[in-house]
Amino acid sequence: MFPSVAVTEAERAAPRPGDEVVVPADVVMDRGATFAAPAEVLWPWLVQLGKQRSGWYLRRRIERVLPRKRRALRHVEPRWQGLAVGDVVPDWGGAHETFEVLALDPGRSIVYGSQRGRTRLTWSITLTEQGPGLTRVFFRLRLAPIKRRWLAESVGEFFDALTIAGMAAGLRERLAQT
Repeated sequence: MFPSVAVTEAERAAPRPGDEVVVPADVVMDRGATFAAPAEVLWPWLVQLGKQRSGWYLRRRIERVLPRKRRALRHVEPRWQGLAVGDVVPDWGGAHETFEVLALDPGRSIVYGSQRGRTRLTWSITLTEQGPGLTRVFFRLRLAPIKRRWLAESVGEFFDALTIAGMAAGLRERLAQT
């Protein structure tokens, strides 16, 4: 149903933008997805992610059962392309949960940060060209402090993998339609 979002040990060991924000991290979740599109085609889709923006992409057959206001855009929206450091993006983690853009390297990476209770987290998205028309996107979530590490490493890992796999599948579907 969903594509694999596994990463290699080398990818897991590679430093990513934003790694220096949450140090030491109690939990690090790494995901990766390869897209048959150049980075400049993927970038606008990634820049507009977020609640009250383009949403979080899922495949059409899954989004069909969601309320209309929860469905993600199926096109690149120009008004969401001006992402900048310091911008605050609402998140589905709760009514008042947000991400702040901590770093931005246009066409290459976005680093979001958030405080959830006493836990600080970063979420980085990094694009790497793999060849002509082929881009690998890495997603890294770093969290600390974590009270119940075993819970984050089991249930949290499962939901993170499911979320990123669903988003990757939805993004691939949208890219195929453009």
